Amino acid sequence: MKRYPLKLKSVDKDILWGGTLLGEKYGKPAGKIAEAWELAVHPEGICRIANGEYAGMPLSDYLGSDKNFPIMIKLIDAREALSIQVHPVKTEMWYIVEAEPGARLVYGLKDAFDEAAFRQALREGRAEELLHYVDVHPGDVFFIPQGLVHAIGAGILIAEIQKNSNITYRVYDYGRLRDGKPRELHVEEAMRTVRDFTEEQIAALRYERAAGTPDESCLADCPSFRTDRYRVQGSLTLCGEDFVSIVCLEGSGTVDGEPMTIGDSYFIPKGYGPFPVEAQDCTILVTKP
Repeated sequence: MKRYPLKLKSVDKDILWGGTLLGEKYGKPAGKIAEAWELAVHPEGICRIANGEYAGMPLSDYLGSDKNFPIMIKLIDAREALSIQVHPVKTEMWYIVEAEPGARLVYGLKDAFDEAAFRQALREGRAEELLHYVDVHPGDVFFIPQGLVHAIGAGILIAEIQKNSNITYRVYDYGRLRDGKPRELHVEEAMRTVRDFTEEQIAALRYERAAGTPDESCLADCPSFRTDRYRVQGSLTLCGEDFVSIVCLEGSGTVDGEPMTIGDSYFIPKGYGPFPVEAQDCTILVTKP
């Protein structure tokens, strides 16, 4: 099929903790949007092409198959805190795009995982006492291996790059109700999944594939993905040997001549070769498998 920079239409998800910032600032429809799936080929959502010859086509049709697509990328607007959770399969990375003063997130446990103590804290409604909270600021990066307890806090907008899985074990949800009923919890599954990590172990996983010291632009280089952050002031040449995802987080510019502005997502097909990204002042996340 013809190769050109494919602008993608996000798959937008309304979840009870979401806000309105993605519509107000990042080009999504007005109203509450918790997650905008910027690159998704998944049974729960597939991005469509928004420009050029293949406009309207599902990305899976362009690729020829939706099997084994390796990566999913989201913009997430947490107006309220997300549930305390753990993933059995996927590794992910959070890049903090915006954060209100005093915003914080859950990044692991305070102490080593003790299943009996965790279960008791859940029964007594004091699970938050066991959690490790971290203050966050725009530009911070958090790498989340499979098995790490975590949760995005209120007042945070992130870009999430992850292995292409949407399985989440929700272990604690502050007693919130949806349609008058508590949301489903997955305590038994979570207890079998939680793992302890040191900061050194997380860093080693984050840069597992990096040769020596990673480039200054490199946010993560793990078996599932590599993500770089660039502030483009002029011209930047990238190469699409494998596919490349570009998400614009600030400013505007062009991707090989195609217009790009804040909130846009571009997919560069495999084998595209070198191409320019041009801008006066623009921040982009570039992800490759």
